[in-house]
Amino acid sequence: EHEDTALLLQPLLEGQNYGAAAADGTQCPSVAVSRNNPAKRDCLVVAVLCFGNLINFIDWFIVPGILLDIQKYFGLSDGKTGLLQTVFTLCYMLAAPIFGYLGDRYNRKIILGAGIFLWSGVTLGSSFITESHYRIFVLSRGLVGIGSASFSTIAPTIIADLFEEGKRTTVLSIFYIFIPVGSGCGYMLAAAMAKSTGDWHWAFRVTPCMGGLALLLLILLVPHRIQRRTAAHRALSISGMIGRVDEKPDVHRTAKTTWCHDVGSLVKNCSFVCSSLGLTAMAFVTGALGMWMPLFLYRAQVVQGIVPPCLHDSCNSSNSLIFGGITIGTGILGIIAGAEAARRLRKINNKADPLICATSMFLSALFLYIALMVAQTNILSTFIFIAFGELFLSVNWAVVTDILLYVVTPRRQSTAIALQILVSHLLGDAGSPYLIGAISNAIQARNMPSLQWSFWSMQYSFVTCAFVGVFGGGFFLLTSFYVEEDRREAQR
Repeated sequence: EHEDTALLLQPLLEGQNYGAAAADGTQCPSVAVSRNNPAKRDCLVVAVLCFGNLINFIDWFIVPGILLDIQKYFGLSDGKTGLLQTVFTLCYMLAAPIFGYLGDRYNRKIILGAGIFLWSGVTLGSSFITESHYRIFVLSRGLVGIGSASFSTIAPTIIADLFEEGKRTTVLSIFYIFIPVGSGCGYMLAAAMAKSTGDWHWAFRVTPCMGGLALLLLILLVPHRIQRRTAAHRALSISGMIGRVDEKPDVHRTAKTTWCHDVGSLVKNCSFVCSSLGLTAMAFVTGALGMWMPLFLYRAQVVQGIVPPCLHDSCNSSNSLIFGGITIGTGILGIIAGAEAARRLRKINNKADPLICATSMFLSALFLYIALMVAQTNILSTFIFIAFGELFLSVNWAVVTDILLYVVTPRRQSTAIALQILVSHLLGDAGSPYLIGAISNAIQARNMPSLQWSFWSMQYSFVTCAFVGVFGGGFFLLTSFYVEEDRREAQR
């Protein structure tokens, strides 16, 4: 409601801080700062969010970075080892819709701070778990996933509120660069700490300190309120109907009753549904590679006689270091290349974004399949093809998010991101680490135990990722059929 009024009054409301005025008309200091120098304020907010995203994904990939040590310490099969990442992702995706609902209605700064505090505290606590308490270790990974969900769900919507569409893709690209950077740093940090201390538990004692710093920066530098770019809120604010949306019963009650309607509208949005399924395929492949690739490379080297089997207290960590470096390099290059390609091709083709995603998924699937096939004979070629596979996967991260932000109306964006997280992880990387491990176990069970079959079982199970990648490319092609119409509808 009030949409026409809001559009007429929009020029008068630029710079008005959503919900910043208290009932008595006073302003908090952060609003004054943002009005005096909004550009500087926005850059500081983005810097804090990027730092939080870095820590988020370092925590996410500490376990895969020292997977050999953890598997040996707890005496786990491939299936039970994959369960660690599956539990993390399940808790992450189940918490995402809750944080999406809260993020659309309550103070996002408080929610972000609570999430950082939770995952940092639990990560530190998990470093003291002994070998007889494997279930507690699994539980701790689930709690870290819940804390991470708050950040991944809400942070992109804050960026969307701070920047117009022209700059938003660039800023989102910077934000999402810290996904591969954080992931790669997670591998490298875990491997380096395990090697330098001789105890893999120390890998879990670094990021809590970084999390404490991120929480402090969040408190000091991020305003208590960030303006939400919705026409309805602008109209209500100028008419004096709201001061803070979470303190007015009539608006709050309306938000609760319309949530189901929002979800129903999103399900009918073909571009949102198809791009989410494409992202699900990306998540499936990324989750499997992230969890198992260092171990797969290690088994390939053992079969080739390059390294001996892991019989010492601290296992060989060179593959985690190399794979971490590949993840960082290809991630940065891929996200920048994807954003630049999207920026240029949008000028000549309105369907450029989904077509870029489809092409990159097909190429990624091809290179990953080649990497798997040459792993037993040439480890250098395997690293090269894995790098290309990860490069084309990374092209899509910022582009997929930007598709969501322009085919979904602003007031539904947190809910849309939360639903996308739920679907992509439920059908993607929540199950892929466990599925790859379970297939590997099944293959090993049908054959004589040997180093050769240990490698083959992982190789055959990994082929699943190549086929899933092809399906992902197909879903992005479907997105291109609907994206123009859904974009016009969201703008209208």
